[in-house]
Amino acid sequence: MLRSETAGEPERRARVLAGLSAYQRADRGAAWPRPAALHRVGRAQLLDYGGAGRPVVFVPSLINPPFVLDLDAERSLLRWLAAQGVRPMLVDWGMPTPDERDLDVTGHVETLLLPLIDALDVPPVLAGYCLGGTMALAAASARPVAGLALLAAPWRFSGFGAAARADIADLWAAAEPGCRVLGLLPMEVLQSGFWRLDPGRTVAKYEAFAALDPDSAAARRFVALEDWANAGAPLTYAAGAQLFDFIARDAPGRGAWTVAGRAVDPAALACPAVDFVSIGDRIVPAASASRLPDTRMIGAGHVGMLVGGRAHTQLWEPLAHWLAGLG
Repeated sequence: MLRSETAGEPERRARVLAGLSAYQRADRGAAWPRPAALHRVGRAQLLDYGGAGRPVVFVPSLINPPFVLDLDAERSLLRWLAAQGVRPMLVDWGMPTPDERDLDVTGHVETLLLPLIDALDVPPVLAGYCLGGTMALAAASARPVAGLALLAAPWRFSGFGAAARADIADLWAAAEPGCRVLGLLPMEVLQSGFWRLDPGRTVAKYEAFAALDPDSAAARRFVALEDWANAGAPLTYAAGAQLFDFIARDAPGRGAWTVAGRAVDPAALACPAVDFVSIGDRIVPAASASRLPDTRMIGAGHVGMLVGGRAHTQLWEPLAHWLAGLG
């Protein structure tokens, strides 16, 4: 990818490699502390961020670690909400093993997420990010909850478009035999797919990082975000297979997904619900959103909506206002 994007530009290629080297050498400092687990179910746990009132359970994607919602002292939606009097909690899916090869996305909802919800004293509000939003919508169809907030969550997977779906199908066709042997879908397979979405931007961001003061706030934020983006547990084989099947055949969008014995239908939700959709999202296109009656468009990218410079005004404050309106 680097050779392709910098063909005929050896000086630029050198800058990109310098940026990559600087990223690898960057001082990460002490690990950002995480709160204790309130409940555990198998490898999954529910982290309690304090605050007050009805629990708001944030459900992250199975892809990448959950801590983009708690990135650092300046970019932590969860800690900010706790300071506003909300009681946020975060699902940490933990590390799957090959023994769980048959646990698909549906199984994650039924055997991990629903029991964590059931362990709470009162029905929570659910807030799901990316694939976690898809899963949170399923959970809200299977349990009484006080509300549902979707953040850049795909539902109508046909909205990814024919070309992107074909590319994703090719990626799975190439990776599936090895994943079947491993019993897991390595994060690196998915990351390579993300890079393909915009290879020019992937290369350019490391070129720009080479020019940053390594002690600057911008450099520290770049490292924190890239560490998150390049990390993550593998998916179980079945979860990976079902995710790629969602993209290929769009079971959720066609109304053909059943969880805990119930058909999952956004139109049949029995709780207040809101969908925050990023119009600049290259990973989860806006066309794949659920189209809830209360859908709010944000001029940001998939990750920028959570941690970008305008995240406070575009997402954090509107989400807090919506939560306060639930009573």
